[in-house]
Amino acid sequence: MIEKQKLKIFAESELDSFTDYLKIPSVSAQNAGIKETVRWLEKTFSELGAVVEVWNDQGGNPVVFAELKGQSSKTVLFYNHYDVQPPEPLDEWETSPFEPTIVDGKLFARGVCDDKGELISRLTLIKYFQKNGGLPVNIKFLIEGEEELGSPHVDSYVHAHADRLTADVCIWEGGGRNESEQFQITCGLKGIASFDLEVTTAESDLHSSLASYADNAAWRLVQALSSLKGDHGEILVDGFYDDVVPLDEPTKKAIKDIKFDAQRVKKEFGIKRPFVSENPAEALVNGSTMTINGLTSGYEGSGTKTVIPRKAVAKLDCRLVPNQEPEKIAKIVQKQLIKNGYEDVKVKYNTGERAFRTKLDDPFIKLNVDVAKEIYGDQNYVVVPNMPGGGPAKQFVDELSVPIVMVGIHYAGSGPHAPNENIRLSDYEQATLYLGKLLEAYGKA
Repeated sequence: MIEKQKLKIFAESELDSFTDYLKIPSVSAQNAGIKETVRWLEKTFSELGAVVEVWNDQGGNPVVFAELKGQSSKTVLFYNHYDVQPPEPLDEWETSPFEPTIVDGKLFARGVCDDKGELISRLTLIKYFQKNGGLPVNIKFLIEGEEELGSPHVDSYVHAHADRLTADVCIWEGGGRNESEQFQITCGLKGIASFDLEVTTAESDLHSSLASYADNAAWRLVQALSSLKGDHGEILVDGFYDDVVPLDEPTKKAIKDIKFDAQRVKKEFGIKRPFVSENPAEALVNGSTMTINGLTSGYEGSGTKTVIPRKAVAKLDCRLVPNQEPEKIAKIVQKQLIKNGYEDVKVKYNTGERAFRTKLDDPFIKLNVDVAKEIYGDQNYVVVPNMPGGGPAKQFVDELSVPIVMVGIHYAGSGPHAPNENIRLSDYEQATLYLGKLLEAYGKA
């Protein structure tokens, strides 16, 4: 039986033994630190007595699999990823991104929230159980190295190794406290379709004086983009919403229970414009989006260069809800552009992930709720049907038939993907206690 104070002291004392993990700049977008990180994971899991395998057979960055035996017939599969976002812009960091630093009760480092800190919490808990009576359940880990690239190979790895990944339930990465300081039990993920729009209007850039007769790739692209979205944020693509299914009653109720602190969110992120949704909580759960991530065209340096750009590119993503297929979305966007008279604007599909939701009446979700009430209190937790971000979880559901829940260590100000990414040590300790109690309860259930 976990003793709260004993685990707190243990988690504090063991944190330093795992922070070398945070020092490795495992930036998948830059192909940096991958081999070093895989070696660290192999060594760390081996020292914990796990059976460790490194999978390379499906391409991409290696996947690390680890397995530990417990005292129950039940098996919990953990999903984590070892890659992190690039640290840039470096001048906005108040500490060195790959030198873990504690300031005012917060641990700062790139990846400490997303997602290395959560793996450290799980490793700490395993170590605690091994020193205090043994693991209450069998544990497996799948740790990939391409999540920040859209997990292009995870589907193949899960399919190829489904026999090794068999489990009763799955605990995903990500989770923690929301803007209202409620602990979140998140039961799904949105999907995503990522694609580029490109248009070329000439063989080379032209002198801007020729704008009297020559078309401009930047204007052409901006006008094409504008044709895809209405004044109130609605997506003007035929068939875009056709596959969206109505929400069931438990999901509707869960959305109503979500507290969304609009003023705090605006202050936290410095948002200067009104929200684009009248019901942000519902939109975060069940709203499909189309976002321009970036625009590139013409001269973007300092000073003046008066040219007509020959080429323009926009990077977009669409956040999707269950039943919307990423590749289909990209195809109907291309059809809409042709229909709108922009047949020269080409869609280049990059990557996609499908959305999913675990049923909110699943016994494992109910068990998470019971433990949350014990650790955080009756009013300090919330069940979230799905988070607004994406991940490669749908393949786990399809191949392994497991309920998936996301619980973790971060808080609303953790800043994943941003400079000064951090976690609060108090959240780290409490969420580690929560997970320990959850595993104990599940082993006995």
